[in-house]
Amino acid sequence: MAAPVDQELKKAFADLQTKVLYTQQKVKLADLQIEQLNRTIKHANLTDGEIAALPGEARMYEGVGRMFILQPKVIIHNQLLEKQKIAEEKIKELEQRKSYLERSVKDAEDNIREMLMARRGQ
Repeated sequence: MAAPVDQELKKAFADLQTKVLYTQQKVKLADLQIEQLNRTIKHANLTDGEIAALPGEARMYEGVGRMFILQPKVIIHNQLLEKQKIAEEKIKELEQRKSYLERSVKDAEDNIREMLMARRGQ
């Protein structure tokens, strides 16, 4: 009777280990993406600060591929604000995904603990 229990526990631990490794990879990836998005926000903020110091009639060019397009200051300012807003939204999504992954691993660990406690009780 002990052999099926051991096999069941062995399978549960193997599944947990696989899930933990998968989750760790996903969390690291999310952390890297969050770090990159924070750099994007900071870059856009600094650029917007420099643009704000320029006079309104200053000629400004937006880089598009291998060319530059003349744009009014207001449009460039709005684009930078939009870029910051999109990056902040993505960061929120990544944080939620990260917390979900961590919570799912914790639930799997708790299930195995309950299984072990139930086996000890028998």
